Amino acid sequence: MNDLFDFTQQLNAQKARYSELIDIIRHNNELYYAQAQPEISDADYDALYRELEEIEAKQPDWLRPESPTQQVGNDLSEGFRKITHALPMQSIDDIFERKPELDIPSDQELLDFHKKIAKSFASSMPRMSIEPKIDGCAVSLLYKNGKLDYAATRGDGRIGDDVTKNMLRLRDIPKQLPKGAPALLELRGEIFMRFADFEQLNAQRDADGMPAFANPRNAAAGSMKLLDADEVEKRKLSFICHGIGQYEGESISCNNDFIALLHRMTIPTNEPQFHAESLAEMRVGVAQINLLRHQLPYGTDGAVIKIEDFATREQMGSTARAPRWAAAYKFLPEQKETTLLNISIQLGRTGVLTPVAELQPVPLSGSVVSRATLHNQDEIERKDIRIGDTVLVEKAGEIIPSVVRVNKDKRPADSQPYNLYEAVSGQCPCCKAPIAQELGQVAWRCSNLTCPAQAAMRSIHFCRRENLNIESLGGSVAESLVERGLISNPLDLFKLTLEQLGSLNLGTDDEPRRMGEKNAAKALAALDAARHLPLDRWISALGISNIGVVTARELASSHEDLRSLANSAYLRSMLRLDALCEDYNNIPQNQRAEDGAAIYDEIEAAEAASQPPCQIGLRTGKSRKASISLINPIGKVATAAIVNYFDSPAGQQLLETFEQLSINPKSESFMQDSTEGILSGQNFVLTGSMSQPRPHFGKLIVAAGGKLQSSINAKTNYLVAGEGGGSKRDKAAKLNISIIGEEELLAMLSPSNSSEQEEPFILS
Repeated sequence: MNDLFDFTQQLNAQKARYSELIDIIRHNNELYYAQAQPEISDADYDALYRELEEIEAKQPDWLRPESPTQQVGNDLSEGFRKITHALPMQSIDDIFERKPELDIPSDQELLDFHKKIAKSFASSMPRMSIEPKIDGCAVSLLYKNGKLDYAATRGDGRIGDDVTKNMLRLRDIPKQLPKGAPALLELRGEIFMRFADFEQLNAQRDADGMPAFANPRNAAAGSMKLLDADEVEKRKLSFICHGIGQYEGESISCNNDFIALLHRMTIPTNEPQFHAESLAEMRVGVAQINLLRHQLPYGTDGAVIKIEDFATREQMGSTARAPRWAAAYKFLPEQKETTLLNISIQLGRTGVLTPVAELQPVPLSGSVVSRATLHNQDEIERKDIRIGDTVLVEKAGEIIPSVVRVNKDKRPADSQPYNLYEAVSGQCPCCKAPIAQELGQVAWRCSNLTCPAQAAMRSIHFCRRENLNIESLGGSVAESLVERGLISNPLDLFKLTLEQLGSLNLGTDDEPRRMGEKNAAKALAALDAARHLPLDRWISALGISNIGVVTARELASSHEDLRSLANSAYLRSMLRLDALCEDYNNIPQNQRAEDGAAIYDEIEAAEAASQPPCQIGLRTGKSRKASISLINPIGKVATAAIVNYFDSPAGQQLLETFEQLSINPKSESFMQDSTEGILSGQNFVLTGSMSQPRPHFGKLIVAAGGKLQSSINAKTNYLVAGEGGGSKRDKAAKLNISIIGEEELLAMLSPSNSSEQEEPFILS
């Protein structure tokens, strides 16, 4: 019996970890793809992703449609027209070089990939091509009769952002192909930034008082989404083609034919290229890429291996997110020893104190490394890192320096364990306010919301284009405003006068440089415009921990305005339901029907009372023995973050300031329930790309008495589907929910159909 109880506890712990991994990876996907501001290294992300894959392999019944393993990373942004890809833009599955272990080759995953390919072709191994894996951003270029028709980002794999104007400014992308171009040619490739251009860009940003980009990939992603094409041109982005989408032209049957076509069309190709028809040749090709990649002028972190023949690729097919005929073999980073001279502390915009290793400079992967993040106190303790130690340093993803481990054989005799709290005497190094750890978190934070260091960084974040678009008050201007005592938090920007801004000294006391009335007037006009921006932009601008652009949009869809978000019964219902589900699942399965009856009834009551509706999943046939979990479109971590923020003294003070400024941002996507109408009692979900923005159809539904849901559940009556929307289509079909198009919806809304409606088509 005890063994069964222990097994149940272990299973519940693993299930909780599974949910946690989904939340963590989705959060980091948003930072990486949508915001180009990753918080963790590629190596740390890969470890989390691999852990998620392993759990799903062991427990396939737990697999959720929203799992990152079932989706392509989403980089869609506001401000861009959307383009539907005729052929989906997929990711490539990663396989990893391993550290040498007893009886296990370091390239074991490469061997497994070869074995999988060979097993599919018993007669002979297909010819493979091997090329560098470029660390950039995926883009699609469509040429019609030799002229560039459009350029689009990968987006969510089905729909991308139209970035044609920006891509036309790139030196590597021709507007017109040479004579003899195919009638239709879709190129798939990477936008990236060369090391020299990256260093020049960061030097300029530093001179302008703006934050530096963390690495070339982030710089390229951020630059590609700028709304000012002139600024994009200054960023000196580059392009390399590595794949083909739609095609109409002379016959090309393999990758070699495609490369030859690219050369004729003057399109940059991915070099060097190696070929293999056996495991030995594949290993040689991968080793050659590993040797030569350090000589390339741009970032790479592996080798892409793919089948040469296009017909064979078609035969192999794809999974939901990646082709079966290709893999990206990721190399172990180069490592070197150096001395840890000191540990300094950086203060981020959310008040987090981050320890940074100050190193004896050492050449590593093409550059000189002198600093590396240590992440937090727990990481320092886990690796037992001390000042004076000899440490092994690597570049994660060949870009971000990190400390791997300590060589304790070379440790000084008088070394002492490092303690961040003691190192700063328990005080913020900027404002001297007490530092504290939030319950359940490892990070130390400054407790002072008006800390000058936070004020400057928060204001810079607040003013970014993707938030409130007040870029004239970002960078050095925000720092000067804080330094001169004119603002102590971002909302103080709305209290500034023309005289204060116009006379602001952006230089030094010895060499003053005024902002000027013209620039000041421009900034005040941008501030006035920001007052009327929608709720999701404001949520993102506030810089609340774990709340990014995508989460902000989801929150705005279920809340009418900022005040309703701050006092959200819906978010508190989800936290309560999540806790109840956890309590219920902790009861041994054979005792749930009896011991969990009260909790089960409370879950059902809370689920039914929630507005908008909360959804409970993994409850097979309403069985009182089955495990239950909350389907939270926002994620448990983000839900807790937003509730805790507005419940805190700092959050309450923020709301008072909004009240004083007469600012209460409204949601553009929130739909209030109506009581009577043609669609009364009917629940709808919208998905895919339609002839008009989805909120337009949502308003029509609500005005006719229908209810709008953010996700599919058993209470959904209709899924209104445009182009795309694959996961919601699949779920609707599984639950036997009616799937209709916008024409059917408009027909239902017609007064002539109010008394008698045709049965909609049900996708079986």
